[in-house]
Amino acid sequence: MKRILLDTNACARFFGGDEGVLGALGQAETVYLSTIVMAELYAGFRGGNKLRENKTQLSLFLQKPTVCPLDVTTETAEIFGQVKDTLRKAGTPIPTNDVWIASQAIETGSIIVTFDEHFHRIPGLRLWDGGDLGDRLT
Repeated sequence: MKRILLDTNACARFFGGDEGVLGALGQAETVYLSTIVMAELYAGFRGGNKLRENKTQLSLFLQKPTVCPLDVTTETAEIFGQVKDTLRKAGTPIPTNDVWIASQAIETGSIIVTFDEHFHRIPGLRLWDGGDLGDRLT
């Protein structure tokens, strides 16, 4: 099964019409949207002047049959602890919300669709390279 997890910046680009992100979405059988990402999106919506429009667009996206909201679980928390500790020991911290998002990607076996380079600091994390998802998803 092809699974992806969208980072906040990938969602924003998708809602803005980014063809690359749209292509990744079209190839995925399951698209996870983290509650952490949703929280960042809602915060961004409140900082703009299209709150109602953006909330409606997100709501419609969440209704798609391939889109699955993803909550934080006890397993996510355990993975978070491991990832955060690895980054601390390496002296390469990343924003805390991104550690949560990465932990959910690891937990679900998903590839993260993102434009943030700092995700490369997490060993074993599967990242979208901006191209065809091809056979890289299982």
